[in-house]
Amino acid sequence: MKKHYLLTPGPTPIPPEVALKEALPILHHRTSEFGAIFQEVEEGLKYVYQTKNDVLIMAASGTGAMESSVINLLSPGDNALVASCGNFGERWAKIMEAYGIKPTVIAAEWGKTVNSVEIEKALKANPKIKAVYTTFTETSTGVANDIKAIGAIVAATPAVLVVDAISGLGGQEFLTDDWKVDVAVAGSQKGLMLAPGLAFASVSEKAWKVAETAKLPRFYWDWRKMRKSLATKETPFTPAVTLIVALSEAIKMIKVVGIENVWKECRLLARAARAGMRAIGLELFGDNPCDVETSAKVPAGVDGGKIVKMLREEYGVSIAGGQGALKGKIIRFAHMGYIQKPDLFVGFACLEMVLIKLGYKLEKGKSVAAVQEELLKG
Repeated sequence: MKKHYLLTPGPTPIPPEVALKEALPILHHRTSEFGAIFQEVEEGLKYVYQTKNDVLIMAASGTGAMESSVINLLSPGDNALVASCGNFGERWAKIMEAYGIKPTVIAAEWGKTVNSVEIEKALKANPKIKAVYTTFTETSTGVANDIKAIGAIVAATPAVLVVDAISGLGGQEFLTDDWKVDVAVAGSQKGLMLAPGLAFASVSEKAWKVAETAKLPRFYWDWRKMRKSLATKETPFTPAVTLIVALSEAIKMIKVVGIENVWKECRLLARAARAGMRAIGLELFGDNPCDVETSAKVPAGVDGGKIVKMLREEYGVSIAGGQGALKGKIIRFAHMGYIQKPDLFVGFACLEMVLIKLGYKLEKGKSVAAVQEELLKG
């Protein structure tokens, strides 16, 4: 019998209170009972997003919300800018290319953050750019982009700012309205402590004006239909009913703690995880680490794939490895949502054992002690 510990940047652990909501008898989605829950979730998402804008709810993964943000804002021949620093930033460009849009791409080296000055230069060089797409917390590398700075730059132009906040929302401070983010997409399986299957998009009035004239084909992803349905407390098509009911419970838990305290806890866990990595000689990866995960370089001579596999198969601890060009070169520990302080102790103790088995020299218990020390500082 094996107990599982989920320390991946999505899916993340689900609180029992939330999981139990999915076991309740299912409601019909065109009823006043479900409508009341839907409205509660809609208002709760605005709190998590820190926005007064509409938040659209979709039955999809986060990538579905990303795709909806392309087809609802762009038309054939439009100019769009993608500011990328990792795998998920690159996904914006791939989605656009699937619809025949060839974006201008500002690509930072993986591990580096997007340079907001480069975005400003690109917007000045091409005033016809209709939308700027970027990522908040780039979980393929573990860095966080300065969305506040980018938002101020884009807001001074006719372009709209679209941000992939899928992994960062509900884990790291994100102020949609204050940072002038026109569209922020997110998913249910990360900081919101829910199973995969729901996606969200907050949409500003500036973005709504753009959406009204967009010409790319859209049917299921049509934001106009979704906005119209908000008035009747439902979605235009069958929603993931049980997930929405469970999300209501997850948001209640976040509200009890307070979103600012959730951000604070993630920052503390991030500091502790980084201290643990450094204590056993692992070099951190990325120039501006995010609060929702910690990335570290795999030691020379050690197989990064084996670290992930042995942790999962021998100890039931799931972490993430590198993606793309970073495959086998980094490991990634998440600390968002329902991941708690004791989970870090388990993760680091088991990581030490795996590294020792793979021939890496370290002083046993040193990473756990470093995590304890940092947590005691509060």
